[in-house]
Amino acid sequence: MSEPIVFITTFVIHEGKLHEYKEAAKKAMEFQKANGPQLMAEVYVDEKDMLAHGFQVHRDSQSILSSWQMADPYIRDVMQYITTTRVDIYGQPNEAVMEGMRRLSGTGASVVIKPHLAGFNRFQEAALA
Repeated sequence: MSEPIVFITTFVIHEGKLHEYKEAAKKAMEFQKANGPQLMAEVYVDEKDMLAHGFQVHRDSQSILSSWQMADPYIRDVMQYITTTRVDIYGQPNEAVMEGMRRLSGTGASVVIKPHLAGFNRFQEAALA
């Protein structure tokens, strides 16, 4: 069984675009909740510093790729209001995910990979309860 992969992403919200960003992000989350493969996805906004932080937990690399493909129109809508500055990835994504991260780092975003050492989760148990 593959280990989950956790993404923590930091975005700068473009000046004057907070409301538009929030609306686009809510629509994207509604779509992902209904259709996406993620085990968890959350977005937090720091209005004072105009930052947004996204947290996603994926079952594996295929989940990440499926999410990107399925939600592409929503992602594009959200991205017009923000700039990605950092992505912290906990776990080891496959080469296809890494290629996407290399493209993102080419835009100036910092991408940091932290390999998994040990741990557990209860996502499967929670789903069965």
